[in-house]
Amino acid sequence: MTTTAFPNVDEASFKENVVVQMSPAKTCSFIRPNLQSEITKQVIRKKLFKQRHLIIEKAIDPAYLDSLFPQIIRLFTPQTVYYNGGVAKVPEWKISCYVEVMPGGIPTTEPNLLLFELLTPLLEQCNQMFLHWYRQQHACNSSRRSLLNLKRCNDKNDAAAENVNGETPNNTTSTQLSCHRLMTFITRYTPAPGEQALLKHVDGAGKVDGSIVVALPMEAGKKFTGGGLTVWDGKDASTKRTLETHYETRNGDVAFIDR
Repeated sequence: MTTTAFPNVDEASFKENVVVQMSPAKTCSFIRPNLQSEITKQVIRKKLFKQRHLIIEKAIDPAYLDSLFPQIIRLFTPQTVYYNGGVAKVPEWKISCYVEVMPGGIPTTEPNLLLFELLTPLLEQCNQMFLHWYRQQHACNSSRRSLLNLKRCNDKNDAAAENVNGETPNNTTSTQLSCHRLMTFITRYTPAPGEQALLKHVDGAGKVDGSIVVALPMEAGKKFTGGGLTVWDGKDASTKRTLETHYETRNGDVAFIDR
């Protein structure tokens, strides 16, 4: 699957690449009520079209992200990183601020620790949203060995997973999936050349189990148009070509992308 990120011009997007493991969960007030049931319904619909991504509008309360945004802008300090072969054919990337990086300081040895501290509650909830989506996405997919007998775990934990408060009922076993975030970064797009978009690319390049993308607010007073996220996923039934779908993602929208 390939994706292109086109948030609103001069709008930011937050993204984390995650690797699935196992363990328990909680939800927060800034997450939309009944989000888990909405994810479950939408995953079933996507599977009918053999697609491996999902967009949920306003999964996160836009007002909560609005409250964080002034501090995000203040702390946002993009690092220049150099990719071997480039990302979307861009070898030198200058418009992202890396909050968490891979072992060995890849792609930068200086992640923004102040932004990490600010975003920690949001990151933890992104983990839980991703986990529920990932369980649903692979509930009947026993060929994925990384799930460690997930179907058996699902049978034991259905009630726990559907509990909106994130509490484990007394009659269920508390074994659930958990995430290890491999890399987290914020990207700010502007009308300037080279800052308008991250073009078509393979997300995660096979090193992750999936990604989550959160659309952040636009800076106050900016009146730009356009933006969104384009995903190449699934096949057109008549032409057999890969489907290209564009979503006009806005503040609080969340994209889940399978590897």
